[in-house]
Amino acid sequence: MRRWLTWNVMFPLHEWAKGHPSFRILKEMEAAEFLTVAEMEQLRAAKLRKLIEYAYANVPYIQNVMQQANLKPADIQGPADLLRLPLMRKADVRKHREQMRSRIAGKFTSFSTGGSTGEPLIYDLPKERIASWIACRQRVMRWRGLSVGDPEYAIWGSPVEITRQDRIRGLRDWLLDTQLLSAFEMSEPVMSRYLDLIEKGRCRTIMSYPSSIYLLSLYAQKTGRNMRRTGIKTIFVTGEILFEHQRELIADTFNCPVGNGYGGRDSGFVCHECPQGGMHIMADATIVEILDPQGQPVPQGESGEIVVTDLYSREVPFIRYATGDIGALTGRRCTCGRPMPLLENIQGRTTDFIVAPDGTILHALSMIYLVREIEGIEQYKIRQKEVDRFHIQIVRNDSYKIDSETRIHEGLRQRLRAPVEVVFEYVAALPPERSGKFRHVISEVPMDRGAQPKQAETVEGRR
Repeated sequence: MRRWLTWNVMFPLHEWAKGHPSFRILKEMEAAEFLTVAEMEQLRAAKLRKLIEYAYANVPYIQNVMQQANLKPADIQGPADLLRLPLMRKADVRKHREQMRSRIAGKFTSFSTGGSTGEPLIYDLPKERIASWIACRQRVMRWRGLSVGDPEYAIWGSPVEITRQDRIRGLRDWLLDTQLLSAFEMSEPVMSRYLDLIEKGRCRTIMSYPSSIYLLSLYAQKTGRNMRRTGIKTIFVTGEILFEHQRELIADTFNCPVGNGYGGRDSGFVCHECPQGGMHIMADATIVEILDPQGQPVPQGESGEIVVTDLYSREVPFIRYATGDIGALTGRRCTCGRPMPLLENIQGRTTDFIVAPDGTILHALSMIYLVREIEGIEQYKIRQKEVDRFHIQIVRNDSYKIDSETRIHEGLRQRLRAPVEVVFEYVAALPPERSGKFRHVISEVPMDRGAQPKQAETVEGRR
């Protein structure tokens, strides 16, 4: 009864109050799954034309880009024509934030992300785009017989979710039967408490970073906790690469399948794994291109940069948005029969943990949030040399203030609950790793090391 009320009454009211057309979009998406492959291609081509027409008429940035390329909306008839448009990169979003907003749109919600590239980004999202994410998530949950209303734990680390636990948010979580658990600190006492909650609760599903639920699984195995009878139906992971050894341990620990997803707040809900194992691109919501370093499409099966066009982003259009992530398209079709293409061999988004001087393991995102919203930082890389020693490289612009060092250093000290030494280095550019990805946090400290804190003072470093 609680599940029925949540799905049929409380969740629809919640989305209506938010102004999210989530149920309309979900209905459209589920109807699209009965299309043929050719019909799905026709559907997304039609959606792309509408997106381009709206953006050209109402969004100054897109209008300027198309005019500079000597293009009219009629020149973009389908996904293949997107090659005629330039790529949109994070620097473009930062520089043209106001020009990317539709002149006739309603309210926007501002988001920030450090992403897997280490480039801080603040941007705006319209209600329809947020609703499309919600619809996509409900779509993939329903693939596995789940939906909102099934008791859920989210092991997550976004400050939006972590810091806004006020009474209204608490009431909403109670109504929707979801509970947030912080992924920032995965110490043994915290993980023991999480396992108690999962074991004693009515949990049916968990959403988590792969590294966080993997660490929790390791702890459960280490301490002999039997989590196989908890009744969890599926564990959904996203935000990082899911390695096969992680999947195997997680599935064995909780006696359930692991559903892998790929996307981000800036790139959108790109693809998700169905029960038969295919990483389905949400083809009726996004167009994915795989490009070589020269910006040209690569053959199917070959890896390149993932570039996305979000078909629900018309009021703040993300068209040919270069994610910085690496992946490959495949021509094979999933045995489930869904008419959506598959993405595979996704690389990047690997996130290290940070080991505090008292042995507490912190998710790397807890470090990222200290840096990414500081004005004037173009790129950054945080390297943990020892439990109490950090080296931070920064690419700065004219807006950067040197007293930001104190803010970062104090934030690190508070996160690690101990004195730390911080060396700041200012550089002109930060090259990516050999894989093509940029690792924004790198720890050289083994996760099983529980060192005692050492006294240290800030080292200002090179300017």
